[in-house]
Order: sequence, then C-alpha cells, then structure tokens
Amino acid sequence: MSEEKESLNFIEHIIEDDLKNGMNPDALRFRFPPEPNGYLHIGHTKAIGISFGLGEKYNAPVNLRFDDTNPAKEEQEYVDAIKEDITWLGYQWENELYSSDYFQQLYDWAVALIKEGKAYVDSQSSEAMAQQKGTPTQPGIDGPYRNRSVEENLDLFKRMKDGEFEEGSHVLRAKIDMKHPNMLMRDPLMYRILKKSHHRTSNDWCIYPMYDWTHGESDYIEQVSHSLCSLEFKPHRELYDWFLDQVIDTKKLRPKQREFARLNLSYTIMSKRKLLKLVEEGVVTGWDDPRMPTISGLRRRGYTPNAIKKFVETVGVAKRDNVIDVALLEFCIREDLNQIAPRVMTVLDPVKLVITNYPEGETEWLEAENNQEDESAGSRKVPFSRELYIEREDFQEEANRKFFRLTLDKEVRLKNAYIIKGESVVKDAAGNITEIHCTYDPDSRSGSGSEASLRKVKGTLHWVSVPHAIPVEVRLYDRLFTDPEPDAHKDKDFMEFLNPTSLDVITAYAEPSLKDTNPGDRFQFQRLGYFVTDRDSSADKIVFNRTVPLRDSWAKLN
Repeated sequence: MSEEKESLNFIEHIIEDDLKNGMNPDALRFRFPPEPNGYLHIGHTKAIGISFGLGEKYNAPVNLRFDDTNPAKEEQEYVDAIKEDITWLGYQWENELYSSDYFQQLYDWAVALIKEGKAYVDSQSSEAMAQQKGTPTQPGIDGPYRNRSVEENLDLFKRMKDGEFEEGSHVLRAKIDMKHPNMLMRDPLMYRILKKSHHRTSNDWCIYPMYDWTHGESDYIEQVSHSLCSLEFKPHRELYDWFLDQVIDTKKLRPKQREFARLNLSYTIMSKRKLLKLVEEGVVTGWDDPRMPTISGLRRRGYTPNAIKKFVETVGVAKRDNVIDVALLEFCIREDLNQIAPRVMTVLDPVKLVITNYPEGETEWLEAENNQEDESAGSRKVPFSRELYIEREDFQEEANRKFFRLTLDKEVRLKNAYIIKGESVVKDAAGNITEIHCTYDPDSRSGSGSEASLRKVKGTLHWVSVPHAIPVEVRLYDRLFTDPEPDAHKDKDFMEFLNPTSLDVITAYAEPSLKDTNPGDRFQFQRLGYFVTDRDSSADKIVFNRTVPLRDSWAKLN
C-alpha cells in the first residue's frame, strides 16, 4: 500500500474502492445540503470541508442544495447567509439547487407509492401515532387507517394537496413495517400539511415532504455519487435506501450514504434550535454575535478561513463522535494570525507614566516593526513623548523578584523605545495611583546602535503616547458558557451555564496608526492578544473585538 493510500481517511478509501471496482471518475459528484433554518456554525465547517474538499481532490462537481422542506422555520435570510459563509471559506459550488425544485417530482413519486400500496393517508393525532409506534424494545402496532383502499388514499392525498384540510388532520405515511427493529422504518411520515408561505414556492403548496423522503430522492435526482452526512443519520440509512428502492432506475447511478462523526466543540452549543433561542431571548445581539459559534460570528470575531480549515484538517474525519477542546480552534487562529497580523500598541487599562527627565513638548517618531514573522510587512513610525499610557497591571509599587515589569527603583524597556526606571508615584485621595514618575536613559533607544541600547533588562512594556493616543472601544469577548458541555446535563437547562463575563466593553487608547483601520482588519495588540476592527466602527468611533488572547487563559483557570 502506498504512503498516499495509507493517509486517506475512511471516506476516501470508500471512493477509491468504488473507482477500483469500476465506477467512472466522471460520475463522482458531491453535495453540501444545509437546511435554511439558521446560520451555519463551526460544526458545519467539517461537513463543508469534507464535501468541497473531496470535490477539489477528485476534480468533481459539488452541489449546494438547500433542503428547504419546512417553510415554518426557513427564510431567505438564512439562504443568503449560508452562501456568504461558504464563499468566505473559499469554496465554490457548481450548482445552486433546492429540494423545492423537486416538489412536483416528489409528489408524483408519492402518488405512485400509494398506487402500489406502499403509502397511505393516516388521520390520527400525532399522539396516537406516537403511541402505536412502540419503543426500541417493543414493536409497534398497525393503526386504524393503515389498510385504507388505494382509491381512498389517492383521493385524500389529492385533497390534502388542494388545501381542503387543516394542519394536523392528515399525514401521508410509507407502509413498511410497524414491527421493524429500526423504529425509523415503522411507517415513517412522508408528507404533512403546512399552510405557510414558502420562501421560494410562495403558496403553491400546502403539503410539504418530510426530510427523510426528500433527502435521498434529491440526491438521486442530482445523481450525487456519495451522500455524506453526520453520524446521527446512520440509523436513517436503511430508510434512505428503502425510499431509493421505490424510485430507482437501475440504469442510473445510485447514491451511497455514508456517515462521519460530527464536530462537537467544548464550551459550545451546536443545536441551531438552541442558538436561535440565544438570539430570540437577547442573550446575544444576533446570529453574528462574536460569542456565537456561527461562521458569521467567528468571521466578525476575526477568525480566518485558513485557521478554520486548519482546525478541521487537524480534527480529521472519524467514525466515532467525540468532543474537541475549543482550545485547539483557538490555537489554530493564533498560529495563523501570528503570521499575518500587524503588531500595534494599545493600552486597555491605562495609567499615566511621566518621564520626568524627558523634554516637555518634544515628540520623537520611533521605528516600530510591523511583524517580526513577516519581513515584507515593513515598519511604521510611532510617536513618543514625555507622557505615556501603560497598562495598570504593568506597575507595582512593591513587587517580589519574579515581577519583571515596572516597579520603583527598577529598570524596564519600553517597546521600540528607551529603558526607564521607576522613581515615584502620585495618588489620589483614595490612595489610587494616578501617575507613575520615572526617568529614562537617552542613550538606550532600541535600534540606535549604541552600547546602552544593547543593555539587557528583563521586562519590556507596551505604551501609547498620551497626546497622540486615540480612544477606541474594545469589546473583550470570552467563551459564552462556563461548562465544557453545557447541553449535556439532563437535569439542567443549558442557559444555566451562560458566562456572565462573556463580554466586557471598555475604552482603551491606541497608537495613531490605527486611525485609518477598516472593518475586518486584524491586529496583534502587543502583549494582549489578537483583535479585529468591528463593522460598528465609524469616523466617530473605532471598535475592536478581541479574537483570542495571546495564551489560553482558561487553561490556567481550570
């Protein structure tokens, strides 16, 4: 076996075996089939990466098909957002398709099944049908309408289509086996009445096909060769195949359903229903809130397509579900941004530093490297003056030997600038430090080439010149939940694990080079983390979102 063969994942092995057994490579076709009932989230990136990745690997077309069979929950907004997310990730689909394109064909096939005695109209309540279905260990029983005549079923189904009946009064079910060990095979629903306008077909239909009936038949219509889905659909495969058996033309390609483990992430909710609850109850500001695991939320938080793809690649394609530590995703974004993000200086919790022996009214423009990881990034000029802002936590009036930042009678270096020494402090009436006074060594400027500039000190601080500082709004986003598996507790609501400190909004001070930043620009705030300019920014207010800290602070907390 070649090295390349050994590195294939199990789905690629299936495809390779199919090709070896005579499948024409030109028959390969994949699809990504989202339901437009919410925004895509980080879990979907695995399915996206698998399907579109296979398309790229085998030079095969990939369809984007919206399984839009429930107008009660689906909206054009979600369709547009899904397309935007996939495009942003860097993938292209060959055809944009919709299950609603096939409503007439699906209806015609359902009529054919009725004529063959393989489908019937059931007029019971949903509660009665659920009781008759049995349990995994107890077989179901036939309902009172299971043996309706073909003629009566055809008449009722047509009248359902024509809008004669109210919602919930009738459904169409496949007639398979109420005692089948797989409960999904116990006369599954095929159609229900929904008198709601569809985002594409308007009011043309008032009956809508169920997902299980629609999904495989849509794959067959599109001649998808490999229907790839997450592991929870494995029990559905038997039903998928049964439905295909009823319509298949043996001269045409038969789709093959195969399942992979879904992507579960710690400290994260993946249910679109629960994510919608967060939106509707105002816990977050919308689907693209940077605390949400949606692709649009991650994009607004400053994540990159490359980082997300690297994360999915690292997780790999497996057959068993597991929970991936969110720290891996955060590591991938740090690794990517470390290569591409310009370094800038911003002070989040400022205290004034006065250099008492620096000339009053003087400004120097010092050279600052933009990114030491990228030589082509060049440098910029930053202003230096007598009064600076530094981080309040970077100074202690009294400190032990392990504190390598500024304290009295101790030297540290100001990034890209001079060595300073703490001399004294000024306090307000409550005893809070309002100013730190220090002196500087004028011969110690970074990069000056002097012997003093090469002098080693243990601490280096970032800073911003007070007269040149730009006030900016900084949104310090953190994980939305405090529990690694917030929806895994049967006795508790996932909302109980909301992190009360998932967002802290502060006013910070930035160096003047950030005056011309645009939404989506990413930066490393030196010594603080990675940040992105938010779309809420304007000429009057610049807003930054924290993408990730420089290190995983949660690892220390936990």
